[in-house]
Amino acid sequence: MLREIVRTIEAKQSFLITSHVRLDGDAIGSEVALYRLLTRLGKRVAIFNEDEIPENFLFLMDNVEIYHNIPQISDYNVLFVIDCSDLERVGKNASALKKIETIINIDHHLSNGRFATVSYLDPEASSTGELIFRLIKEMGIPLRKEEAEGLYTAILTDTGGFRYRNTSKDTLLVAAALVDSGADPQWLSENIYENNAVVKVLLHAKALETLNLALDGKVAYVTVSKDTMEALGAKTQHIDGLVDIVRTIKGVQVAVLFLELDRNFYKLSFRSKGGVDVEKVARELGGGGHLNAAACEVKGEIAWIRDRVFSSLKEIL
Repeated sequence: MLREIVRTIEAKQSFLITSHVRLDGDAIGSEVALYRLLTRLGKRVAIFNEDEIPENFLFLMDNVEIYHNIPQISDYNVLFVIDCSDLERVGKNASALKKIETIINIDHHLSNGRFATVSYLDPEASSTGELIFRLIKEMGIPLRKEEAEGLYTAILTDTGGFRYRNTSKDTLLVAAALVDSGADPQWLSENIYENNAVVKVLLHAKALETLNLALDGKVAYVTVSKDTMEALGAKTQHIDGLVDIVRTIKGVQVAVLFLELDRNFYKLSFRSKGGVDVEKVARELGGGGHLNAAACEVKGEIAWIRDRVFSSLKEIL
């Protein structure tokens, strides 16, 4: 599949890059690296994301052409859908994006709908950034510093700072190659993890007041209401990292965040330790992800949603 993607890049001239709503470091870092590569090859390139770039990733965006309102679709020959298992996850403009003649999907999620013209999928990879690195190596083009920074960001964030189960020997070798190409681990880590807005810290503190345990202490969960978000002036991007804090509790095998997006509509984020497969639970609820990190969106009363989640978790714990 990599050779087919390379041939498409060589043959086509205009590319639009997109990813899922509620952007994370893997999506943004991979998009930026691919954008900079294609631009350097003399292609016409733009990024379209329905959501804004989270504040702690804005440092990557210098001289990047990015749209948050959908551009003229007829201007592009190829759509790259990055770190996205289903085209609908790009947001409300999915049907318009389908009209682009060639769609290439590069993704590492277990649950992928195989919607694209060409797909390069590897659920064993640490991140989509690792797959973009393979693509660049296949092209035989030396990495430049700005591309390496994007890919290092992608891998760093999706492996939880190289702590998660998806960190393999190959992942670490790729990270080393990115450092050789100019990525500065300290500078990138400080920008990503030590550059938080005050409102994010206040939100996490408020959310942790709702901390509860279930299933004999094997599950810990927090709930963030829409009212709390609005009172603090917080955005959904400020939730990032909260569920990972909950997972650090001794004896807890699964952490869950219940985030109220609207009345009786919640986003659920799951994190687990060891071999506990939370992707299975998220998939049952219409979502997906990875063995130790998954998410879904569910409509219903919060008490009913919690009961359903705990019932599913009880079966795997």
